Amino acid sequence: MTDRYARQVVLADVGPEGQARLAAASVLVVGAGGLGCPVLQYLAGAGVGRLVIVDHDRVEETNLHRQPLYAVADLGQLKAERACAALKRFNPNIVARAVAERLTPQNAAALVAAADLVVDAADSFAVTYILSDACHDLGKPLVSASIVGLSGYAGAFCGGGPSYRAVFPEITSDGGTCATLGVLGTAVAVVGGLQAHLALHLLLGLQPGVLGRVFTFDARRPGFGGFDFTGSPEPESFVPFIAPAAVNDDDVVVDLRGLDEAPQSPFVGALRLDVDHVATLSAERSRRIVLCCRSGQRSLAAADRLRERGYANLALVALG
Repeated sequence: MTDRYARQVVLADVGPEGQARLAAASVLVVGAGGLGCPVLQYLAGAGVGRLVIVDHDRVEETNLHRQPLYAVADLGQLKAERACAALKRFNPNIVARAVAERLTPQNAAALVAAADLVVDAADSFAVTYILSDACHDLGKPLVSASIVGLSGYAGAFCGGGPSYRAVFPEITSDGGTCATLGVLGTAVAVVGGLQAHLALHLLLGLQPGVLGRVFTFDARRPGFGGFDFTGSPEPESFVPFIAPAAVNDDDVVVDLRGLDEAPQSPFVGALRLDVDHVATLSAERSRRIVLCCRSGQRSLAAADRLRERGYANLALVALG
């Protein structure tokens, strides 16, 4: 065995057997941005044998203060591909594969099925729910994290523990994004490092287990918190995310984006309503209502309001 891993193999909790488990593991990492960079660096550094990186974005200058896998020379290039190149230079003993496309309901199941563990580092409502649904169905553990501003969390779901929906069945937060509220690079690194640790904890089978636990971090105090959600029941029903291609001609499509944000909807005949006015919608109860927005956040909020009015046949689309 190479000396590369000597400092962790000497740990009684790892040892040669644990290192062999890491080398044999395949991890799907969705998102190669602020959270994904520390996750990928530490999983590659620990010797996780196969990393599949899903990200459709390109490197922008605003990424560089918190995404150390990239350099100025990478600007404009696909993150998934540049991350793979950086990881292979960092540790040539691992396999890193780039999937430079958006995570969707169409490709999620196949990607999740091929992994031993899934890391949700996309910081997207739609991606989190899509991955949680796929991981819950396939019995794969999911480590999800998010950070905006100076606070964030990381938690371990599915794989025999409750799903993300069991803990956050109807999340409709009106919070902003990194672009609108900002984010501190060191805070992202802490949460991303915690996310990587939870992934290694699960791969190594350390005890006590972390499935069913959320860990929070407040970078302003600073301090850690969290809660245990073991035993949380799965929701009896929920509004699923679907791919744009799954929208039918008979669906009532509501595009929740403003005209300044999206002058033209990709769906012919789509109604243009915002969340505050979606309750004015009148449609036949037998027809499916498909709610669309950029990230899925507004669609979730609109779905709650329509369910309060008795509409049950709903679906969500995140247009990115």
